[in-house]
Amino acid sequence: MSTQKTSVLLIYTGGTIGMIENAQTGALENFNFEQLQKHIPEIQKFNFPIDTYQFDPPMDSSDIEPDIWRKLVQIIHDNYEHYTGFVILHGTDTMAYTASALSFMLEGLAKPVILTGSQLPIGVLRTDGKENLMTSIEIATAQNKEGEPLVPEVCIFFESRLMRGNRTTKMNAENFNAFRSFNYPVLAQAGIHIKYYNTQIHKHKEKQNLKPHYLLDTNVVVLKLFPGIQENVVASILGIEGLKAVVLETYGSGNAPRKEWFIRRLCQASAKGIVIVNITQCKAGMVEMERYETGYQLLQAGVVSGYDSTTESAVTKLMFLLGHGYTPDEVRDRMNRSMAGEITL
Repeated sequence: MSTQKTSVLLIYTGGTIGMIENAQTGALENFNFEQLQKHIPEIQKFNFPIDTYQFDPPMDSSDIEPDIWRKLVQIIHDNYEHYTGFVILHGTDTMAYTASALSFMLEGLAKPVILTGSQLPIGVLRTDGKENLMTSIEIATAQNKEGEPLVPEVCIFFESRLMRGNRTTKMNAENFNAFRSFNYPVLAQAGIHIKYYNTQIHKHKEKQNLKPHYLLDTNVVVLKLFPGIQENVVASILGIEGLKAVVLETYGSGNAPRKEWFIRRLCQASAKGIVIVNITQCKAGMVEMERYETGYQLLQAGVVSGYDSTTESAVTKLMFLLGHGYTPDEVRDRMNRSMAGEITL
């Protein structure tokens, strides 16, 4: 373990960035992290130590579970005082969920935690992984003249953009620019130089100690509305045994059908203590429930606004709040407050 002034802990969870093609089958397979360094010899040019922690076996991001988030929090907490910053190599499919969860679970974070990955394996000639990894390491160690980290928060770096983790969504399965932060400006842009936008970056007014959290409750469901949705479908979802919270993906600025049965079902669920959070299906924009009559009816039914939250952020924030044993009313109240810059109030 390094105790140098500048150093990075590289945490390899798995994902496309660390895969090679099986010559016989053509399938992508995980390979040992040491081989990653062979494919990117430029890593040796950094004039500071880069230590590694490798998941064994590496995980496809489709298999990521809250236990993995707890493990990442534990690794960062255990090594927090020994490194300038942390880079997590992660599969792209659930990266935004992991980044959102970590933003809530790492309370008081004052160092960079940068998640990155790639659309093409590191061994492929045109891979985007090399640039993503090298720039993420550079961002994780970037400091101002006072020796303070430039980006002391959980972020995703992908295809030249540094984005707040809990504002980010995967929006492209084909192109290198796989991620976007639709409702919050990027924190930095990497070109010839890395340009940081300091006014967008979250910083604590006072020095805080890292407080790790491990409690999560996964009794959460996402209910996406569509024209023709049937009452029995909604009733079945809202009637799930043990359900504690629903992320309701509505239309436009938070609109939903005005059918009597729909509002009645929401009222019944709210009365049972199920927290229902309204977010928009649109990629950009926010819920304004008082703007139209349909949104106002949801308010009357006990539904709370998710503002401009991403689905990933709303789901993980609910897991976090429910895990800490807050009452339904307390959860509703805290969903209307920004905990880690995840919503615009």
